[in-house]
Amino acid sequence: MNESLRGTVLLVDDDPAVAKVLGALLTQAGLTTHAARDGQEALALLASKPVDVVVSDVRMPGMDGLQVLAEVARGWPDVPVILLTAHGTVPLAVEAMKAGAADFVLKPFDREEILFTVRKALLRAQGEEARQQVRPSGGFIGRSRAMADVQAVLVKAAAGTATVLLRGESGTGKELAAKAVHDASPRRDGPFVKLHCAALPDTLLESELFGYEKGAFTGAATRKPGRVELAHGGTLFLDEVGDISPAVQVKLLRVIQERELERLGGTQTVKVDVRFVAATHQPLEERVKEGRFREDLFYRLNVVPVWIPALRERPDDIEPLALHFLEVHAKTNGRPPFTLMADGLAALRAQPWPGNVRQLQNFLERLVVLSDTQVLGGKEVLQELARQPGLAPAPFAAAPSVSALETPTAPVTDSARTLESQRKEMERQAMVDALKRAGDNRTLAARLLGISRRTLYNKLEEYGLL
Repeated sequence: MNESLRGTVLLVDDDPAVAKVLGALLTQAGLTTHAARDGQEALALLASKPVDVVVSDVRMPGMDGLQVLAEVARGWPDVPVILLTAHGTVPLAVEAMKAGAADFVLKPFDREEILFTVRKALLRAQGEEARQQVRPSGGFIGRSRAMADVQAVLVKAAAGTATVLLRGESGTGKELAAKAVHDASPRRDGPFVKLHCAALPDTLLESELFGYEKGAFTGAATRKPGRVELAHGGTLFLDEVGDISPAVQVKLLRVIQERELERLGGTQTVKVDVRFVAATHQPLEERVKEGRFREDLFYRLNVVPVWIPALRERPDDIEPLALHFLEVHAKTNGRPPFTLMADGLAALRAQPWPGNVRQLQNFLERLVVLSDTQVLGGKEVLQELARQPGLAPAPFAAAPSVSALETPTAPVTDSARTLESQRKEMERQAMVDALKRAGDNRTLAARLLGISRRTLYNKLEEYGLL
């Protein structure tokens, strides 16, 4: 790998020699590194510094690598974790993947392999950040006829082995639907492996899907099973499958048809027993007509199509979803239970929620954290809506007054204040306000602002707030 990398990596290893060598390799590649000797120190660093990727040893005294993985997934779900192990086996990889690991590398590691793996994780993290995805809480919640019909189809589909294609807008819960199919199927005790296809370029996506043999390319220091092999006996969820290139489509078609593959750089055919569930928000029929998506692959994926309706099409689900998210986020943030009044519910139902359930969940988490009362009426909901561009009705949208700023400035004329200076002033104040409301917890402040931790740190540095 010749290109320079950008980002910050947290190394967690109780052996300082390993951390020193690995840190030097990553630094030479252009990355910033921090080192922790155990899990507790790693969590403290995560809470205080911007981190893009965690690389953790598996075997450590006290909190081991899988426990570190679980804590990172709970507190920093946007940060991928790579595990280092001298005991690397496919069963361990399956366990780690099921727990949410981005990848694993065997000790002693090869320089090019570790850089290749970190690059994949960085690209995947950037793809996830672009989606602004929040992990769903709980199972399907709702009382609308539309969602009842969806659940009925999913239950029927789960009993068989046919490929399921989940369609619908972003944020409607397609990943949750895929997990529901797996959990209700005879494969429920097998692995549920997921891959976001739009987050990686072709070369990396291919190696992620099919694996590779030692020496297949620069960085391939050992044989590595792909996601298809890791899902053997279980379910492989391919998110945003409509974004893959024609070259990868050909190979994916063969796997789905023949249930066999060849790793990159290999000649041996590997048989796999995998149930495929795919999802996309793309209009695949149009892509087929345009020649951008293979018609035969579309038919292979579209055996059991399931459309997840947008939230605006099922307003009856807003109340049970809102009550569920209020309960979950109150517990998570250490707040007492909340009561949603009728006018507060009416304000929520009046919104179009273009980001669907994901956007509603984000909004209610901010409401829980920022509210000064446990009784949420129309006033409280509208006040928070006014802070969210694209949500608040025009009459409620208002900019913060100068008196609310941390450092008031002398009055100036409208002509002297450029649009850019006003934007920066408001943006800086939004950072100050979010940090204050979050008790200086930067991870929480980023969530309140609807941005990634990396973006928050960049903005704090830009405005001299670090």
